[in-house]
Amino acid sequence: MPYQDLRDYAEELARRDLLHVIDERICKDTELVPLVRLQFRGLEEAQRKAFWFRDVTDARGHDFDASVMLGSLGCSRQVYAAALGVDPADIGAKWASVHGHHLPPVPVTRDRAPVKEVVIKSPDLGRGIDIFPHLISTPGFDPAPYLTAGVWVTRDPENGDYNLGIYRGMIKAPDRIGCATDVSTQHLAIQWEKARRLGRDLEVAEFIGGPPALLLAAASKVPYGVDEYGLAGALNGAAIEVVEAETVDCLVPAGAEIVIEGRIRTDILEPEAPFGEASGYLGPRKMEKVFEVQAITHRRDPIYQGIISEFPPSESSVMRKVAFDAIYLNHLRDACNIPSVTQV
Repeated sequence: MPYQDLRDYAEELARRDLLHVIDERICKDTELVPLVRLQFRGLEEAQRKAFWFRDVTDARGHDFDASVMLGSLGCSRQVYAAALGVDPADIGAKWASVHGHHLPPVPVTRDRAPVKEVVIKSPDLGRGIDIFPHLISTPGFDPAPYLTAGVWVTRDPENGDYNLGIYRGMIKAPDRIGCATDVSTQHLAIQWEKARRLGRDLEVAEFIGGPPALLLAAASKVPYGVDEYGLAGALNGAAIEVVEAETVDCLVPAGAEIVIEGRIRTDILEPEAPFGEASGYLGPRKMEKVFEVQAITHRRDPIYQGIISEFPPSESSVMRKVAFDAIYLNHLRDACNIPSVTQV
């Protein structure tokens, strides 16, 4: 059954007994991520579950209207399979079935888009993005809270092609986010360089939460120019509903929990990091791109979604492994014509 949004998906996780719902008050700066990370240290993969924290505060005692969901995409093969709406044994077949069968997104009007329930625009941003419980992944080492599951929606400045990608975002100010693309071959970095050569900033809309297929598509390694919206629709089993952004020329998921709009400056870079990398070490501080916020839309009482990253095993490492296993299996059996291969 296709998911309309993150809330539909949470119901399915609960039905499969893959979701811990925590109503005890918890600090997002010192306790939340370390608690969820513990299951990667002491539990077998099949025992890991997603967490939904519904009473979140920060180190200063500020309470948030938003709840936090963590571990909901790739803490185990079982959770990853739930995100695709299949059994774990069918993950590879699901990925194989969508090849060449993408479903373009379906535009809807603003009144049918839950993410438009609350609209905040510059110059009246107020507390800006500080109204959301951005997470500290490694207390004592992270220089700031980070967006770890935000999907950055951008368009090629030359032909308008969409790109959806997950890049970490360093919270610098209520209206300012650092964007780490790391290497020049990342698709957002390619578009940024095109915009820089044209002498303009790169418009962006970053969303948090939504049908899980959107994040799995955004995290996949598809060729440049492939529309991840179409891939996500195929993975979801139904086209993704999208709506026009408020201030930039982008379509955003109508069922997202949060959308942050603005521009990535092409005339300046700023220090970003250190932050934990997949190698298990802190990556060094470097100069990276800057996203200036000009509008925010969100659902009432939004669910803020994050990903357990950094030191493996982690949610991001499981997501990569499961996806690559499926790709290699299909390649060996189909492209290489070795039908005797049954598992990777």
